[in-house]
Amino acid sequence: MPKLSPHWVRHDPGPDPNAGADCGPYAAWAIADVLGFTSLGISMERLPPGSKSSLRHSHSAEDEAVYVIEGELVLVEESETMLRPGDVAAWKAGAGAAHCLENRGPGEAMILVAGARGLADRVTYPDHDLVLHKAADGSRYFTRHDGTPLDGDG
Repeated sequence: MPKLSPHWVRHDPGPDPNAGADCGPYAAWAIADVLGFTSLGISMERLPPGSKSSLRHSHSAEDEAVYVIEGELVLVEESETMLRPGDVAAWKAGAGAAHCLENRGPGEAMILVAGARGLADRVTYPDHDLVLHKAADGSRYFTRHDGTPLDGDG
């Protein structure tokens, strides 16, 4: 495999609009897709000032870790922690530690994200009445916390 450049990697315009996420401007490069990985996800994400990585969430089956490359981000869990270049934050699957990253500073932030992929997973958004159900085949659907479908879902 030759050296990868961010210019070769597919650009993702932002968080899933189906989740109702208004997280501000966002860009991601899905590095693992270019490599053909099926069990490990790797992406590089750029968060301009005022943006969030996602809604605060936790995974039932996916381990997740972030490494701050540039800028400063606020890690929002039950409390808040400042992350700076070189800092790492990680969440074990099933631990229920809901999290997101917010760029409250004046400059862009860049992070490297790694996690399990290709697994059936349940992503819970505790601050919203929302659960994302992901199957290993890539299919996805949303429900409310009580399991009822979102309006418009079958």
